Amino acid sequence: MPHSSDSSDSSFSRSPPPGKQDSSDDVRKVQRREKNRIAAQKSRQRQTQKADTLHLESEDLEKQNAALRKEIKQLTEEMKYFTSVLSSHEPLCSVLATSTPSPPEVVYSAHAFHQPHVSSPRFQP
Repeated sequence: MPHSSDSSDSSFSRSPPPGKQDSSDDVRKVQRREKNRIAAQKSRQRQTQKADTLHLESEDLEKQNAALRKEIKQLTEEMKYFTSVLSSHEPLCSVLATSTPSPPEVVYSAHAFHQPHVSSPRFQP
């Protein structure tokens, strides 16, 4: 008996029957949605982790900034103190009175802060 091109003969059909195709499409849709859901969840976790890291880094930089501002304030106060000590010492200094005039930075660096009778309250033992 010769084969006919009857559509009821499923042995020659290349696509699965309509009921089977719908179920395999549904399975693929479910798998794709699950995969997409997992990818979105991982993306949100990475985004949250990045935000947390940036927040911690920001807090650390704020602390460093505050510490540096405090140090600047202390050093400014110390500079004011040493400037006043130097100003009060210059008229009394016999070394400065007998030496030939030099640029102030040389005189100050050579003499001002190394005098044994000049002391800072910050460096008292």
